[in-house]
Amino acid sequence: MNANARTSVIGRPVPLVDGVEKVTGKAQYTADLNARDASVGRILRAPVSHGNILGIDTSRAEALDGVLAVITGQDCDKTFGVIPIAMNEYPMARGKIRYRGEPVAAVVAIDADTAERALELIDIDIEELVPCYTPAESRAPEAPLLHDNKPGNLEREVHHTFGNVADGFGEADLVREEAFDCAEINHAQMEPHAALAEYDPERERLTLHSVTQVPFYVHLTLARCLDMDSSRVRVVKPYVGGGFGARTETLNFEIIASLLARKVGGKVMMQLTREESFLTHRGRPATQVRLKIGLTRSGKITAVECDVVMSGGGYAGYGLVTILYAGALLQGLYDISNIKYDGYRVYTNTPPCGAMRGHGTVDVRHSFECLLDRMARELGLDPFAVRRANLLQAPLFTSNGLMVNSYGLGECLDKVEQASGWAERKGKLGKGRGLGMACSHYVSGAAKPVHWTGEPHAVVSMKLDFDGSVTVLTGASDIGQGSTTIVAMAAAEVMSIDLGRIRVVTNDSVITPKDNGSYSSRVTFMVGNAAIEAAKALREKLINAAAELLDVEPQDVECEAETFFVKGSSQSELPFHDVAIAALAKEGTITVKGTFSTPVEAQGGKHRGGAVGSTMGFSYAAQAVEVSVDEATGQVTVEKVWAALDCGYAINPLAVEGQIEGSVWMGMGQGLCEETHYINGLPAHANLTDYRFPTIAESPPIEVQIVESIDPLGPFGAKEAGEGALSGFPPALVNAVADAVGMDVNFLPVTPDRLLAALIKFRRANRRKEATK
Repeated sequence: MNANARTSVIGRPVPLVDGVEKVTGKAQYTADLNARDASVGRILRAPVSHGNILGIDTSRAEALDGVLAVITGQDCDKTFGVIPIAMNEYPMARGKIRYRGEPVAAVVAIDADTAERALELIDIDIEELVPCYTPAESRAPEAPLLHDNKPGNLEREVHHTFGNVADGFGEADLVREEAFDCAEINHAQMEPHAALAEYDPERERLTLHSVTQVPFYVHLTLARCLDMDSSRVRVVKPYVGGGFGARTETLNFEIIASLLARKVGGKVMMQLTREESFLTHRGRPATQVRLKIGLTRSGKITAVECDVVMSGGGYAGYGLVTILYAGALLQGLYDISNIKYDGYRVYTNTPPCGAMRGHGTVDVRHSFECLLDRMARELGLDPFAVRRANLLQAPLFTSNGLMVNSYGLGECLDKVEQASGWAERKGKLGKGRGLGMACSHYVSGAAKPVHWTGEPHAVVSMKLDFDGSVTVLTGASDIGQGSTTIVAMAAAEVMSIDLGRIRVVTNDSVITPKDNGSYSSRVTFMVGNAAIEAAKALREKLINAAAELLDVEPQDVECEAETFFVKGSSQSELPFHDVAIAALAKEGTITVKGTFSTPVEAQGGKHRGGAVGSTMGFSYAAQAVEVSVDEATGQVTVEKVWAALDCGYAINPLAVEGQIEGSVWMGMGQGLCEETHYINGLPAHANLTDYRFPTIAESPPIEVQIVESIDPLGPFGAKEAGEGALSGFPPALVNAVADAVGMDVNFLPVTPDRLLAALIKFRRANRRKEATK
């Protein structure tokens, strides 16, 4: 759209349409659903990290009064997994245990106490095997294989080269190489996992209510694992209390609850504890990055070489996509012609990792922005100037086939530099205080879906009925990002009607059209475009009805503020209700549909794995972070953050600002304190007390700037806004710490104990240097 175009709904801050229910407690989450007539399901988890199951005896548990059924891995011989070519996980372990806490059996009983007692009565005979907790252990020559068909415990290795890397390094005036270590982290969403499954034995139908972000993928998996026709499966997503990627694939408890419900022919509620939710986390994997960059004296990047090793856990999950994303999105942010990437996703005896906000990109982007800053410092160049020296010129295709149609990074840099007072304040804040900056980007939805069916990526239906209301039906999952509001705003804007006239119905597979789900920031771009198309179709029917009433041609009719009139005339105005009644008189209830499919040119390069990273539009972000560091304790305090994000067009500026703040906040958690930690495979802090993340007490002022580059393919020009700013915070933080204390660190998170140990080592090294002079 034209940036100066007049709008009636979009471009204005609008409270989320489901906000009242959420803040008043009226919203029904999965665990809130009526389960008075439901049995209680519980899962027995493996007590070892690696072992062969020699036998499971459930007889004592089955004999306990109040136990309705017990199931084991023998009750489901179908594997599952989000990637069709990498389905290697069973709902409950069959034959082999690959991580401590893996489900091995499940019970359903009349109440929770009985279910818990039943778990204690199940006897498991296990032959323990040597566990491999790190990629180094898993890749050792003598390491036992977690999966017999994966030599060297490599889930996936990727080797991509674009341009001539050797020549690129030869053209550089400065070449530097460093290694970075980023800890595994958890989504730590507010709502624990839960599922309510009901099986109707008379009709042989299954209904599942769950916390999922991807109801369609859950639907497919349930049909597969329960060996049911998909027409007999119904999946409903209630309100979801946070996702961040934790629920972008079918999770074992959803299948287990469904198996139990079918076994007893009734309703089963499965509520996981916080510890179980941590075990079923699919978080960001522990990642080691070795990065080499070539730079000219003017700050131009000549070549990049990147080696990434990820600790994937016991099963595939999203792993092959994650390791591909890490390499693919080295491109698309800066103008770099020569890139070599080697990636290794390694199986380990820990809970499987998966997708997390900023999927695949955060740790590599952190490493890149840190090393680039250090090289700029060594060459005496300003960090902002170095980024400007490598800006892209849109539209273009990168060397790995990524399409870039809009690019507002330059404006983001300008806004952050000015707002933070960078030129006046950098290096002048005094001892223990510093400024750092970094850039980042992210996709607006994957151009190719996980399950390729040939269907449109998004479908939206709209219905106009006798009461004059417009009902929008969508399978898109609102997990707090405000997608339901965006769909309503798109419909209201196109049809020139009041937002209150619109109801949005979501996520019930027997009512709403299929949608691939909420992941990779796809919903606003894809579902937004589908909603616009549907609204245009409904508007056309109303315009035609108004034209007949006004006795003019349809092209002469305009509609504004629910009023139809002849263009250029102030007479013969018709209210919306009269036109709606006339349209309904012609055909009864009016139903229209809108779809969106990604253009072929957006679907990535032709090399193996080229589809991963492909998108219709990238968001771009720059941010500056100011910190204070207590050198006596190693405590880092974030004083203020300035963040600018190019979201194409801010359909709802209120939601965009919230998403940017949330991205910064989540990046702050990874940068300062968040990490999972295992002791002999057992999670050491699987609760929200011991797993440290920032609270409101630690949250600094965040000054948000919105940049609108107007993407030609986006809905009203919009792109994603919920992930692009995340991966810029950790490097901006580390760069600010370096400015404050004069020392670079190559680890995340920057916890007080780590930083203090590094400072002590740094000071000792400096004293030794002074002593040898």
